[in-house]
Amino acid sequence: MTRYMMRPSRPDDLEALIDLAERSGTGFTSLPVNEELLRTRILQSSNAFAGEIEQLEYGKYLMMMEDTQTGEVVGCSAVKCGVGIDAPFFNYRIITVAQASHAAGKRFDMDALILTNEFVGYTEVGTLFLKTEHRGGGAGRLAAQARYLLMATAPDRFGERVLSELRGVTDTEGDTPFWNCLGGHFFKMTFPEADYLSATSDNQFILDLMPKYPIYIDLLPEEGRAAIGRCHSDGVGALKLLEWEGFRFERTVDIFDGGPMVAADRANIRTIRESQTVRVQPGTPDGSVTGLIATMTVANFRCMQLSGELRENSILILQPDQMELMGFSAGDVARIWIRT
Repeated sequence: MTRYMMRPSRPDDLEALIDLAERSGTGFTSLPVNEELLRTRILQSSNAFAGEIEQLEYGKYLMMMEDTQTGEVVGCSAVKCGVGIDAPFFNYRIITVAQASHAAGKRFDMDALILTNEFVGYTEVGTLFLKTEHRGGGAGRLAAQARYLLMATAPDRFGERVLSELRGVTDTEGDTPFWNCLGGHFFKMTFPEADYLSATSDNQFILDLMPKYPIYIDLLPEEGRAAIGRCHSDGVGALKLLEWEGFRFERTVDIFDGGPMVAADRANIRTIRESQTVRVQPGTPDGSVTGLIATMTVANFRCMQLSGELRENSILILQPDQMELMGFSAGDVARIWIRT
C-alpha cells in the first residue's frame, strides 16, 4: 500500500504545523514560527477548501502530508490563488541597461535591479517542506504535484499564470550575502528580522524603506552578486521539479535573499497537461500503472501515489484499502497522472 497522502489542513494540525515551521529554518518565509499566524492560515485554508469565502479565486489552500501508516503529519505544501491582492508582492526584476558614448567610443551593457510589484493575480505554489526522515521515495514529488492536481480539479479558482519563489542562499544562522550587501543597508535590521516582518505584516515597510531607483549589480560586492538568482541548497530538488513541470526563471528575484522566482502558464504545467480522468473500481491491480491519483472534489481533496491497473474505457483498478483512504466508491471519477 502507498504510504503518504496529501489532504486539506485541519485545526488539529496546528501543533504539527508549528513543528514543521521550527524545522524549516530561517528564510522559509511562508512558514514563520508564529502560532497565531499559522492558526489563521489553517482557518483560511479550511474556508477555501469548503468554499466559504466571498471570492473563491483568492483562496489560500494548505495541504498536509500524512503518513497513513502512523497518522503522523510529515510535511506540507500550499497554493495561494492570487498574490499581490491583499498585500503587495514585491520582487526585484533584473534589467539590462545599454550604456554608450560616441565621444568616448564606448558601448557596453550593465544589469540592474528594479523594485516591482508585477505578479498581481498570479497563483503561487510554495510552502513545500518535508521532515528530513521522510524525504525521498517520491514524497517530495507527491507534495509538489498534488498542488497542480488541485488546480486541475477547479481551474476557475486559479490564475492563468503560476509563480514559485525559492529560498535564496542563507546559512544556518540566518546570514545571507545578498541581504548583507544590499537590503541590510536600507532596513537597518537583520535578515531574520526582516524575513519575519515580511511574513507577518502587510509589507508596507518594504515600500517605505526600499530604494526606489535602479541598483547596478556591478556595484555590489562579489558575494552579493553571486547570490542573485541562486536557491538555498535545500531547494535545489524543488527547483529541478519546477523546471521539469515547465517553470522558467524570468530574471526576477526575492528582494531579501536574492532567491529565484520561476513562472509558467497554468495550462502548460506538465502534471496538469498530462493528467486524465478515470473511473475507479476495487480489485487486485497488477501495478502496471504508477503515478498519482487525486479526488475530483475540492472540499474533500485527497492525493496519493498510485499503483493500479488501467483497463478499457478508462477503468482504473485500485486496491480496496486505497479506495477507502481516498474516500472512493465504485464508479467514482478520479484524476490521475501516469508516470512514464
